[in-house]
Amino acid sequence: MDTAGTTRITGVLLNMKWGVGAKHALYHRDGHWYNNLDRFPGALFDPHGYVVFENEARYRNSPFLRVSKETNVPGGISSLPGYVPVSWATKESS
Repeated sequence: MDTAGTTRITGVLLNMKWGVGAKHALYHRDGHWYNNLDRFPGALFDPHGYVVFENEARYRNSPFLRVSKETNVPGGISSLPGYVPVSWATKESS
């Protein structure tokens, strides 16, 4: 819970809630900037879905990511092949 008494959204929370099964899960509210994944399969989350990287090579070699000290996703993760949108029905029933 944050200071306002609401649950803070995190990659760990969404990974569990949506049953993704990633070993490393990171969240960002707009899907453009993340810390780097370092355990795989890893997943990047935004409020509306996620994308999974099965291994480090697919993550680091993705032409859609800029991975250096941090991970930048210029088009947001929703623009990536393999992005899984999560419907409101799924979110509410979780």
